[in-house]
Amino acid sequence: MKHLHLFFFIGALLISTVTMAQDQNNESDSYFSIGEYPEEFNACTVLKRLVDGLGYRYYWATDSLGMDDLNYRSSPDSRTSFETLQHIEGLSYGINCFFSGKAVERRPKTEDPDWATLRQQTLDNIRSASDQLAGMNEEQLFELKVRFKRNDSESEFAFWHIINGQISDALWHVGQIVSNRRASGNPLDPRVSVFMGKIRE
Repeated sequence: MKHLHLFFFIGALLISTVTMAQDQNNESDSYFSIGEYPEEFNACTVLKRLVDGLGYRYYWATDSLGMDDLNYRSSPDSRTSFETLQHIEGLSYGINCFFSGKAVERRPKTEDPDWATLRQQTLDNIRSASDQLAGMNEEQLFELKVRFKRNDSESEFAFWHIINGQISDALWHVGQIVSNRRASGNPLDPRVSVFMGKIRE
């Protein structure tokens, strides 16, 4: 009997350890925090920090949203929070395309993804953009263009438009989600520090 209790204790301990490790990996991968400062100061690292700041803000702005939050709209003619989150996902797609050197193309119309999938797609897009920046030098960065492809036509804009365009727009709308969730009775976790980029102890 003692051996049986010991067996269950060791098994529970192993499961707990694996779960904690997975949680830590998920936290690291999904913008639970921004992470350490970059070792170098240049255009790529500054822009990466901006993108990571977007990821951190989005992660916590969308943490533990319920159906009441997703269906909330501030006025009859405004988007619901879920519709705003769909727009943010589209912006994150454009951001990722830019840093991957691809044109933004109209994606095939499919059924709207469920909320968990939409959130993960957005976080994955932001993380991918950040990863692209991590392996880029300034010359490569400044050669990138904001490109849109529609059927056989393609338009092209200077690098600077990604900053005042999709990145700033995404930050704007993340702020709307924070405001909306407060109004729907589910305010942002008070431990979140956007200044420090991590949870307050």
